[in-house]
Amino acid sequence: MSFQDLGARLAEVADRVARAVVRGGHGQRVTLIAVTKTRGPDAVQAAWQAGVQNVGENKVQEALGKMAAVDVPVRWHLIGHLQRNKVRDLDHFALVHSIDRVSIADAVSTFGITRKRSVDALVQVNVAGEDTKGGFALAEMPAQSEQFVARAGLRITGVMTMAPLNADERTTRMVFQGARSARDLLVGAGHPAFDLSMGMSNDYELAVEEGATMIRLGTVLFGERGL
Repeated sequence: MSFQDLGARLAEVADRVARAVVRGGHGQRVTLIAVTKTRGPDAVQAAWQAGVQNVGENKVQEALGKMAAVDVPVRWHLIGHLQRNKVRDLDHFALVHSIDRVSIADAVSTFGITRKRSVDALVQVNVAGEDTKGGFALAEMPAQSEQFVARAGLRITGVMTMAPLNADERTTRMVFQGARSARDLLVGAGHPAFDLSMGMSNDYELAVEEGATMIRLGTVLFGERGL
């Protein structure tokens, strides 16, 4: 795919999202995050020129390189695993999607306290219990919802999850519904946790039907990586 067709692909995605919102009945607004991981700075530039205001990167170092190479004011989202030695770089990101364990929650909160401004972040939940993915289990969320309150440098604004690759529709919906229940637990504990970051190129319509407020799209916008 070429960037010349990006506007048309975005229009198609917007139409599909609007229809999915109606089918799901949640009435939410949906933010599209263009995933530019493994692609060059030109992908970020093209996304901005096509009207996309939010881009997502998996790795801090790769994101920092692109930030230095572009001059467009996109909002940067860290959507991948966060290493403790990269926490100091979080000033460059509008939102962290991947608070996936207690130790990183503590480290990010400490960073937020040190800089005197809390870090906006999502709690990653591993609804399907996949060994290859990080995140809190649903069974942990009642206790974690209360414990996050004590982390003054961390502002929990929602939940992120991923469905298993090639999962059937029933399993995918189960994962997204589980993330929604985790979000509700956080809200019940007093967090401003209204966002649900879930849904990628292969399942974003199902995610929106189940209440996603953020979808993370790469392939459907830019084509397969390396092409």
